[in-house]
Amino acid sequence: MAHYQATIRVPVPIQTAFDYLADFSHTAEWDPGIVEAETLTPGQIGKGSRFRVVSSFLGRRVELEYVVTEFEPPRRVVLEGEADRVRSVDVIQFQPAGTGTEIEYDADLTLKGLLRAADPLLFVAFRWVANDAVAGLKKTLSRKGKRTGHATR
Repeated sequence: MAHYQATIRVPVPIQTAFDYLADFSHTAEWDPGIVEAETLTPGQIGKGSRFRVVSSFLGRRVELEYVVTEFEPPRRVVLEGEADRVRSVDVIQFQPAGTGTEIEYDADLTLKGLLRAADPLLFVAFRWVANDAVAGLKKTLSRKGKRTGHATR
């Protein structure tokens, strides 16, 4: 299993940050490793909402279907993704930080079946990809904060 944890501060209110991240169809906007993302369930985002996310990882396209398994606005959302050969669990927590928000992103990626033997290599690659994703998230939400006038100094 590969584990990644990062904490960032963004200049948007907690509800804005929560709404944006809970909707995993936005992942292609901030994660350079995601090539497609869409919502599969109609209506408002909440527990049980499903998303199709296609990533490019180590030269391969990997399609995962994510489901929101915990939904506690605006403090916590958990999304679990499954594919034939991989399982992902993303736990995202939010705290107010002045006029902005502190986001703790905690992700586990597990290979299935015979691929589990490659877990040590997965850790290195996952950390590199996750660092790019978190940097993209911070950049994207910072731009949103500037557009809405919520930017912090």
